[in-house]
Amino acid sequence: MSDDQTPGYDIPAIEEWLSSQLSSLVAPYVWTKLEGGHSNLTYRIDGADGAKSAVIRRPPMGKLLPKAHDMGREWACISALWGRVPVAEPLAFCESPDVTGAHFYVMGLVDAKAMYGRADVEAWIPAENRVKAAESWIDALAALHSLDIDEIGLGDLGRRDGYIERQMKTWYRSWTSSVKAAQIDDQRIHDLYDALIAGMPEPGPTTVVHGDYGTHNVMFDADSTVAAVVDWEIATLGDPMADLGYAMNAWAEPGDPVIDKSEATSLAEGFPSRQHLIDRYATATGRDVSALPYYRAFNRFKLTCILHGVYARYRRGQKMIEPDELEEMRQRTFGLIESAAADAEHL
Repeated sequence: MSDDQTPGYDIPAIEEWLSSQLSSLVAPYVWTKLEGGHSNLTYRIDGADGAKSAVIRRPPMGKLLPKAHDMGREWACISALWGRVPVAEPLAFCESPDVTGAHFYVMGLVDAKAMYGRADVEAWIPAENRVKAAESWIDALAALHSLDIDEIGLGDLGRRDGYIERQMKTWYRSWTSSVKAAQIDDQRIHDLYDALIAGMPEPGPTTVVHGDYGTHNVMFDADSTVAAVVDWEIATLGDPMADLGYAMNAWAEPGDPVIDKSEATSLAEGFPSRQHLIDRYATATGRDVSALPYYRAFNRFKLTCILHGVYARYRRGQKMIEPDELEEMRQRTFGLIESAAADAEHL
């Protein structure tokens, strides 16, 4: 059964089940908790003979929102993308919650590191390799967006139409429903919403969209190239330009009007410009990227609404937070409003 060291995992039951699925992973396993991966319970498991290692993931314990922490979605994505886009090798998926109380899956261990900030880059990616690393990062996204969703078996991953419109309405509802608790409202957000709805571009071909594509969700190997894209739990079908807009917002440059970016991954010395990556993506995909400012504004609007909602939940007392952290979140929200307003001027 699970214990304090491995909450959510019934180790004997899992090892018995996995022994029937993977003869190469010899029980009993050595379990090591891995950081990252949001709140999903993620462990490295090493076989008793030392010949095989893997990673196991299950949702957090407790009651979850209906579509949150979807292990089946992650499994479907890496299974379909394996051999086409850099992902961890899919090894086994358990659909029965009887084994350990939730669905879980096992994937191959990737000997690589994600980049959460400038310090990670400076410790792992040599300055002379940073152009190669950045190009590998954007190439992986371009490869994802170049796949035929029906050909790879992901045609039913989500709705094929109305992606931006549905997202806009969802996050605008979040903003308006959070105003009272957050005690923050700003006409510029309402103006940006109106501008984004009115100026919505004609979408291109529907592709798989990752939804959170940044260097924190990509693992770089010792050669400074992408070994695996991870965290597919919110992947769906949609407009690939939304993914690119999100990625380019995360690729901070000096002078960007966004706070909290001083330690951003892309500010490490030696990385190429945002425009260099946009041009490379356009060449690789053949896609028209002229509407990218719209998609960057859309993502800024979405992020502002998300943070506003989180701040409102803290204000309601639904989550505990220190007063100084709460004030920092408030200031970040206002900083994002400023950035969203600047985006609106370019639409």
